[in-house]
Amino acid sequence: MAYAHLIDYKIHGDDMQFVEIELDHEESVVAEAGAMMMMTNGIGMETIFGDGSGQDNQNGLMGKLFSAGKRVLTGESLFMTVFTNNGYGKQQVSFAAPYPGRIIPLDLTQYNGKIICQKDAFLCAAKGVSVSIDFRRKLGVGFFGGEGFIMQRLEGDGLSFLHAGGTIIKKELAAGETLRVDTGCLVAMTGNINYDIQFVGKIKTAFFGGEGLFFATLTGPGTVWIQSLPFSRLADRIYHSAPHGGGRNREEGGVLNVLGGIGNLFDGD
Repeated sequence: MAYAHLIDYKIHGDDMQFVEIELDHEESVVAEAGAMMMMTNGIGMETIFGDGSGQDNQNGLMGKLFSAGKRVLTGESLFMTVFTNNGYGKQQVSFAAPYPGRIIPLDLTQYNGKIICQKDAFLCAAKGVSVSIDFRRKLGVGFFGGEGFIMQRLEGDGLSFLHAGGTIIKKELAAGETLRVDTGCLVAMTGNINYDIQFVGKIKTAFFGGEGLFFATLTGPGTVWIQSLPFSRLADRIYHSAPHGGGRNREEGGVLNVLGGIGNLFDGD
């Protein structure tokens, strides 16, 4: 098994953070394309298929293509970027997320070498950490999970960095303890968490209660990370607050009239 590079880091900022990675000679960090913020002169860049962990090399070219193809299913690029200290002494490279939030550093050795996270939460990791997809077998998750259907799986023994919006809370679930979470608010969980999607309940609650049709049910034992402001929720609120066509008030009046008509169809639960 390939061991991940040992890297040092420092997180800067409060609500709009970036992480500065310090690399010794020939140490590397892998990141999503476009995540780099700044780097010192001794850092070299290389674009690669997959995550650079070496696990996809076992099956030659087909293994590399399959690894890269799996990333397409998560909505990510076919390529990732490796940043390596090619100079002398210590060199630094910094990564910032594309929207306001906080960065979560995770030492995978503390979580049995595996973390499951939202497909857009991964920011960067020490080279040697495997970044792949995590399919859930249950039909409900597959068809109704929304953000939670295809998630990313981080495996290895190195440092990984996730990004999430708003306030981040870490919950420890005991064996058999269950937590229900909006699918967009789920950031990450340890590999031993039992994860499923459940229907909210009453039709009127689902359509007019301001919540989605489905939520995630997480059952321990294990650790869960939750964000208070998913980017999808923020973007949706901004979109609906912006004027469209005849103006916001006119649009809202039309929407309310439509909803009033639909509401008459639901006389009961």
